[in-house]
Amino acid sequence: MQIDPSIFKAYDIRGTYPDEFNEEIAYRIARAFAQFLKPNLVVVGRDMRISGPSILKEVIRGLTEQGSDVIDIGMSSTPMYYYSVNALEGDAGAQVTASHNPEKYNGFKMTGPKAIPSIGYVSNDDLYKLASSGDFEKPTRTGKFLKEVCTQDDYVAAVLKTSGVTDFGNLKIVIDAGNGMMGLTLPKIFKDKNCEVIPLFWEPDGTFPNHEANPLKEETLDALKAKVLETGANLGVAFDGDGDRVAFVDEKGESIPGDITTALIARMMLKEKPGATIVYDVRSSWAVKEEIEKAGGVPYMYKVGHGLIKLKMREIGAYFGGELSSHYYFSNFFTTDNGDLAMLKIIQLLVHEKKPLSELVKPIKRYFHSPEINSKCADVAKKLAELKEKYKGGKVIELDGLTIEFDDWWFNVRPSQTEPLLRLNVEAKTEEMLEEKTKELLEVIRG
Repeated sequence: MQIDPSIFKAYDIRGTYPDEFNEEIAYRIARAFAQFLKPNLVVVGRDMRISGPSILKEVIRGLTEQGSDVIDIGMSSTPMYYYSVNALEGDAGAQVTASHNPEKYNGFKMTGPKAIPSIGYVSNDDLYKLASSGDFEKPTRTGKFLKEVCTQDDYVAAVLKTSGVTDFGNLKIVIDAGNGMMGLTLPKIFKDKNCEVIPLFWEPDGTFPNHEANPLKEETLDALKAKVLETGANLGVAFDGDGDRVAFVDEKGESIPGDITTALIARMMLKEKPGATIVYDVRSSWAVKEEIEKAGGVPYMYKVGHGLIKLKMREIGAYFGGELSSHYYFSNFFTTDNGDLAMLKIIQLLVHEKKPLSELVKPIKRYFHSPEINSKCADVAKKLAELKEKYKGGKVIELDGLTIEFDDWWFNVRPSQTEPLLRLNVEAKTEEMLEEKTKELLEVIRG
């Protein structure tokens, strides 16, 4: 069977349904996954997408036919799925989700034991080859579907306990679930808490009738910003479709970049564990490193991507990590990304500091940062070499693509994992320099 290789991303598997990703493909990938990891017990779940039930049925068939027992946690957010793999002592996990992608997509987020990313055990390229060939080993036994389990209440209790938040400060909070999975757990998190919560789009609906559940797209925050201003709320919160990413809006209706949020949460995490190592990605503002150091932490810059960052955090013993993409990672919650915990830590920050969020953000946004700019590129390696030569007077860092730092500006250019694209991020100490260097870099990249 010919499977489109483009659905096998750097860390997850994702494609349009039913042409790129469907029940038969899901069955084959599940069997390949079980053959490589040979798990005795796999915990599975799904998000609210329309194709989810039929795909999950075939995932279970593939896993059991390859010799693994299965527990199904039903509809769940991805953070709740990560928790369940740990709580139910699964040897592996498979969540049927397309994360923040539009309704026509579906896919997998797969893990080994302890919710460790599956790429720590088997590459997506190897999964692709085995799933395409169908050359599966004959298992020594046939697995069983053991039971369905609802872990929602246990998950919410664990998140609240880990957060350490006991006082919600009588805050007024608008929360947009984007018709994604967070609509199931948010009512339980805020039950009987001393705050006012104004819900937007909490009903899980895989057709996304209100807007795409992708808070990185500024236009998807329009309804949230308007409601924050209309109600005089202290905070706006927006989740993606599967709940592992979360973005924030201040009381003035202004969105907070993910790297600035990393610096804010790091401040609270370092109160819990002074001197801890905090991971941030190569696209993050200089201010993130500076704020971590100011709070007494050890900053650690690393590559982009949830699969890579979680593995690195385990390796170096980091306590917290954050990305520009609004993923936030907590080592005290199984070293997983968790939108619920990030939200609770921002609430804790507001209660502790007793200042508006805009005032907490303002001194951290001291540099001028471009959005991520994509450019088509036929020869990525050649273009990176050209940029390295042109800007060789700066400090060169080849951790993830090419980063070059100067005294008053820096840039990072990374190749896309799946497309012939270069992704550019630029930061400078003045707005004029940001515009000048961004224009200059794009002329080289697109020339």
